[in-house]
Amino acid sequence: MTEPIPPISRREARRRDRRKTILKVASRSFMEKGYAATTMSGIAAALGGSKGTLWSYFPSKEELFAAVLDDATTAYRSRLAEILDPDGDLAGTLRTLGVNLLTKITSPESVALYRLVASEAGRFPEMGAIFYQHAPGNTRRLVAEFLERAMDRGLLRRADPELAARTFTMLMLTGCHQSLVWGQIERATAEQIEADVDNGLDCFLRAYAPEPR
Repeated sequence: MTEPIPPISRREARRRDRRKTILKVASRSFMEKGYAATTMSGIAAALGGSKGTLWSYFPSKEELFAAVLDDATTAYRSRLAEILDPDGDLAGTLRTLGVNLLTKITSPESVALYRLVASEAGRFPEMGAIFYQHAPGNTRRLVAEFLERAMDRGLLRRADPELAARTFTMLMLTGCHQSLVWGQIERATAEQIEADVDNGLDCFLRAYAPEPR
């Protein structure tokens, strides 16, 4: 029998609420001002508190940016874990994954974040590294683990699972995502997303089909 989780103290609840508020203000600042123009002093001023209080939660801008990304991607990682059923139908699971992935990264928030990182990572490589670790890096790791299990089941040919995951995700991004990033369209429709996923999935399954016996 599972033991009940003890309630958190009032002090801890206030601390969690404060942390959530900091992340909300910081996220808005990063997106509106960019990474370079966002400062710890500016965030502290927007929060109406001291810089020391902010630093007690996040000792640096890099750690704050990482926390913003982690907060934004936690729910998505949980959703991916639900989608990637190791015992389910391979093609159906990969199609669901592709639609979910492309829907997520073509959202206005995701496109804006992608543009932000692309424009500033050259000057601030630490920002690019943090973004990669928390966004595409985590996604590819989960997909690679799933694909490796599919290879073990004989559903895909044996290959480097990390490379296979990279191939899969990149095939999903060649259509409406690129058009959005470069301002060729204002939004991606469900029909465009499904067409891109079907095309990318067809290419992937052909490339990684099991070797004939």
